Amino acid sequence: MTRATLAEVLQPALAGRYAVAGLVTLGWEDMRAFVAAAEAEGCPVILQAGPSCRAHTPLPVLGAMFRHLAEAASVPVVAHLDHGYTAQECREAIDSGFTSVMFDGSRLPVAQNIAETAAIVAMAHAAGVSCEGEIGFVGYTDGETSAGTVPAEAARFAAETGIDAMAISCGNVHLQQNHEGGLDEARIRAIEALTGVPLVIHGGSGVPVAQRRALALGSNICKFNIGTELRMAFGAALRAAVGSDPARFDRVAILRETHDPMVAAARSVLRALKPV
Repeated sequence: MTRATLAEVLQPALAGRYAVAGLVTLGWEDMRAFVAAAEAEGCPVILQAGPSCRAHTPLPVLGAMFRHLAEAASVPVVAHLDHGYTAQECREAIDSGFTSVMFDGSRLPVAQNIAETAAIVAMAHAAGVSCEGEIGFVGYTDGETSAGTVPAEAARFAAETGIDAMAISCGNVHLQQNHEGGLDEARIRAIEALTGVPLVIHGGSGVPVAQRRALALGSNICKFNIGTELRMAFGAALRAAVGSDPARFDRVAILRETHDPMVAAARSVLRALKPV
């Protein structure tokens, strides 16, 4: 059994100067491929169930799927709730066997975000589960605009909540379909100077791979969330599988052909964050 908490994979990453990928899942096919990729690379992986995934599949089902994969894996696998917006949602994830929850209070005033995050950290830690929080809102492509994290607020947030990982806003944006973005490294260094908590980048698909690697090996960023580029890889593989034989209708046979391309795409992501 290799189910791990977020703290159990991020603290070694912080000490060893590398990062772990939080791979955003939407269903069985991609989560299975992500674990196979992590085993092939010999590194831990964080399976993430975000709002889109949870809208499609209930948390207790996702928890069972994650547990099944983790218990058979040869590498540490974290079962992570991504962007939990309420204490009730975080509690359901904990009760469903998740080993890590992320409470997103980034739209709230700082004091309220701290208070609500601290309460969820206490709940999670009492259950032996890790907790990630977010300070400084990370926006969306063609949607809400990011609000950069204020370093002093990040230091206060980390100190007063007891979080295991802290998501920050430093030029990152959710749902970017290219690597043309880039992170504000001066802001990252200013945050690092005030707190030693492992840092998390949401919207990692928009960060150039070279910058991901440089920061993974040379900063306190210990977790990059990657979703959009892997969903794009899945979509391309699915279109190819369907297009190869328009008469086919068996979805099991069709979906089977997405496995190898998804393993390859995930391995590329994981490889860029591994230690030297």
